[in-house]
Amino acid sequence: MTDAAATPTPDAEPHLPPITAKAIMFGSGPRFARDAFGPVLAFYVLWKLWGLVPGIVAATAVALLVYRYERQQGRPALVVRIALGFVLIQAVVGLWTGSAEIYLAIPVFVTVGYGLVFIGSIAIGRPLAGVFAEEMLTLPDEVKASRTHRRTFGLISLAWGLYMLARSALRLLVLAALGVDAFVAVGFVTGFPVTMALMSWSIWYGVRSFRRSDEWGPAIAALEAAALEAEFDADEEAPA
Repeated sequence: MTDAAATPTPDAEPHLPPITAKAIMFGSGPRFARDAFGPVLAFYVLWKLWGLVPGIVAATAVALLVYRYERQQGRPALVVRIALGFVLIQAVVGLWTGSAEIYLAIPVFVTVGYGLVFIGSIAIGRPLAGVFAEEMLTLPDEVKASRTHRRTFGLISLAWGLYMLARSALRLLVLAALGVDAFVAVGFVTGFPVTMALMSWSIWYGVRSFRRSDEWGPAIAALEAAALEAEFDADEEAPA
């Protein structure tokens, strides 16, 4: 992959969409939480109420409905597609074994694989965090080929990879030692709050890194200046 990126110029066609941490977080954060935790919560509630098979059916139905909705919205749904594939595999294995523990352990081992892939992607210069970032904000090819993109998403990928490995080790230990109820509780405590915190940091750091970069900082500043100027002109032209 080349190290050179197209040089942005303030008076040229903008290369970047407007980037703000608040817009990205509030626009995509709830979707991320739904995709990551919806099937697990559906399984746990139905499993506690009616048993293993209803829990597996509920989790699978939630994953299918989310996937259908995302495709109807015209989004790439990369995270949802991956999650759906593993949920279907989980369902087959869970129904075959009849074990809630095995059913819940499968995504933990998958997460270990994710963590290793996140870290390994840095070594080949294609940080995986940059791929998942496309779910939130589509960036042009020249931006994705830049040094800023690789450096920024390389650090973000490392943080996510280490988090996934550490959380997976803890969850497997709890599942083996304390059972399903403790596993779900630990999964939520180390999942949603920590994931949202890490996601907030990733967005904040990513936006800050691009804003401060020599490659893309001027283009972002030019876009913001143009947006402010357009807003000012609209206010001036508005009837009193």
